[in-house]
Amino acid sequence: MSSEVCVEPAAARVPARHVAAAVIGNALECYDFIVYSYFAVQIGRAFFPTHTAFASLMLSLGAFGAGFVSRPLGAVVIGRLGDRVGRKPAMLLSFLLMGASMLTMAATPTYAQIGLAAPLLVLAARLTQGFAMGGDIGSTTTFLLETSPLDRRGLNTAWQLGTQGVATVASGLVGLTISHLFGAEGLQAWGWRAAFLLGALILPFGLVLRSDLPETLETAVETPIRALLTQHGRLIGLSFLIIGNINVSYYVLGYMTTYAVTTLRMAPAAAFAAPIVFGVCTLAFSLAGGALSDRIGRKPVMIWPRVALLLVAYPAYLLLARNRDPMSLLAVTAVLAALSQMAGAGALVAVTEALPVKARCLALSVIYALAAAVFGGLTQPALAWLLHNTQGGLAPANLLMAATVIGLAAMMAMPETAPLSSRSKGWRPQSA
Repeated sequence: MSSEVCVEPAAARVPARHVAAAVIGNALECYDFIVYSYFAVQIGRAFFPTHTAFASLMLSLGAFGAGFVSRPLGAVVIGRLGDRVGRKPAMLLSFLLMGASMLTMAATPTYAQIGLAAPLLVLAARLTQGFAMGGDIGSTTTFLLETSPLDRRGLNTAWQLGTQGVATVASGLVGLTISHLFGAEGLQAWGWRAAFLLGALILPFGLVLRSDLPETLETAVETPIRALLTQHGRLIGLSFLIIGNINVSYYVLGYMTTYAVTTLRMAPAAAFAAPIVFGVCTLAFSLAGGALSDRIGRKPVMIWPRVALLLVAYPAYLLLARNRDPMSLLAVTAVLAALSQMAGAGALVAVTEALPVKARCLALSVIYALAAAVFGGLTQPALAWLLHNTQGGLAPANLLMAATVIGLAAMMAMPETAPLSSRSKGWRPQSA
């Protein structure tokens, strides 16, 4: 099959509504993801009632984890659709599936009302959400890159990570507000559903925005996965380690609230401020990293903040473990998030840019989904186990440093891909 793909973006700036349309799905799925984790206890009681609260919570978390399992399948199906039919149809499909999952969560009757059908519907919703999330990252990131002028590729693509910060702040504020407004009884009865319904309000606007997007794929293409691995195996392996490093950093810092409450014995009010700081820093420094990568290249931006993160992670957690006060918690969260997310933006742009154009949707979707399933799914359970079986509360620093060393090795082996960087003379868009 022919493999002509439009890879040279227009000289004009991408309209803001197109950037918003691309990243709105990522923001919505992150919001859904975080809201579920906030209300896992209430969801467990509603759909997975058992003789003990712990067993109910574990079943609820098990349904939550099912989304990780379906991500790779969504990556293959929707990613292939993005390379064969177009980026726009893939983005519309993933957004519709996300909306269906969120509405199902909000509307499903409890186990007491419809019996076994209730947990089965919730499980189906989480599998659908994971399926959609697996395919959305590849199609939207590819779209952002391919529609951007060469001197703004980094900044525009970095919005993909930046919206995770927006979603983190929004979900945190919604969770805290709902928890404050409703008592335990009201929260259990329907309050947690309000958080999903608030997210669902964005669905019509997202569909209108995505329906108006241009298409960047000119001719349908098809690249078998086996051929992709054979021809680009080294690049895919490096990309998997880099995206895995991004996931480990994200989930280690996302564990900060639980770490502060369970390990440091800090007050919940102070601990719940940490994700707000994390979200703000994710937005600000992802965009800063993307913009900087347009000026000096992808590799310096993804490598040097990671080096700084490697150097400060242990002292930062040591300070936090000794002081155990809100100021230290927020300062450590801010510094680690700034370094991690700045590097993450440069890395995401570099990986997307380096992947072969005719299989970019599929390749990026599968790499990201597998990295999220492996590293995202295991990081926080591993942290909980390490903190339970070690002394000093420094397990997060050790895990973060180990992942950073592996990630740095992969980053240094990656080529420089920035078209306007002084390090990328002779650069040509990927076409194979």
